[in-house]
Amino acid sequence: MKIAIVCYPTFGGSGVVATELGLELAQRGHEIHFITYKQPVRLALLNPNVHFHEVNVPEYPLFHYQPYELALSSKLVDMVKLHKIELLHVHYAIPHAYAGYIAKQMLKEEGINLPMVTTLHGTDITLVGKHPFYKSAVTFSINQSDVVTSVSKNLKEDTLKHFAIHKEIEVIPNFIEINKPKQDEGTPCYRSLMAKDNERIITHISNFRRVKRIPDIIQIFYKIQQHIPAKLMMVGEGPEKEKAELLCEELGISNQVIFFGNSNEIDKILCFTDLFLLPSETESFGLAALEAMACKVPVISSNTGGLPEVNKDGFSGYLSNVGDVESMANNALHILKDEDTLNRFKEQAYEVAKEFDIAEILPMYESIYEKAFAKSIMEKI
Repeated sequence: MKIAIVCYPTFGGSGVVATELGLELAQRGHEIHFITYKQPVRLALLNPNVHFHEVNVPEYPLFHYQPYELALSSKLVDMVKLHKIELLHVHYAIPHAYAGYIAKQMLKEEGINLPMVTTLHGTDITLVGKHPFYKSAVTFSINQSDVVTSVSKNLKEDTLKHFAIHKEIEVIPNFIEINKPKQDEGTPCYRSLMAKDNERIITHISNFRRVKRIPDIIQIFYKIQQHIPAKLMMVGEGPEKEKAELLCEELGISNQVIFFGNSNEIDKILCFTDLFLLPSETESFGLAALEAMACKVPVISSNTGGLPEVNKDGFSGYLSNVGDVESMANNALHILKDEDTLNRFKEQAYEVAKEFDIAEILPMYESIYEKAFAKSIMEKI
């Protein structure tokens, strides 16, 4: 099948999922066309079945904000006709599903019926989508999709609660490729580059937005390091980073915290890691937690959103109420207190991660594609 994938080409979870999904589909013989404003960060164009088409938004002085949706919908129409694309899979309701609907209508004028699958990832529903300025457009875009999926049961419930949706929403969780070759595989994992032999290594990876509760991470680590030698690795960029650096200075732990910025060496960083922190205000799924667990790293997280569907309390890590820094620090210390306990949690985290292997999830998407394609055939009859 010839499939166009529209996503954000950034370090965020939805872009990572869309890219990895497309690459795996290409491995299974599908022809994949990524259509977005920049090459996705995890996209390697080494497969003859993978193509990237850049959306250019020309500067025009009349527009205070450049109309990306118009440029995207026009590009979709052009690429569908040029490459005979059979199905469109958009990640995020706005602007992608909205632009996809416009493209579908333009193509219909030329006798082309393009089925569209929309995957909801979280922020398009829980944050941006609820805003009065966008809510009507989000509702319309979801309802006009041929098939709709969400990455967690919690996100599905949130969507149905806050929007007047009359489409069925099918839950297909995010995934990890368990057997994917890791960066520098075969190279020893030199923990000594990051910490002393007696120090535990704790990691957080995100876009450093307020929803990630970055100060809580610093406070949790502050409590941990009062009891055991430890280092904290903060990976990512965002508006809360500078505040986090200042808080580390105030607490006198700057020499124990490393800020990496954005990195393409996540596997290497998780190789060093003993424990992962994700105390977010909300997470539609918690892909960062799953990536950690796939590298045998247990997780301390909040119990919000889709996180309880990923992090199994008392098995792959622990769940606590949002903002309960004391509980999270105590749970972390319980896991880190001795080698036997830590190793047990590491293996258990990996066992849970295997449930989300892409080999288990990919057939769900292929089934969805077949359903959407069959629906478009019926509409022609």
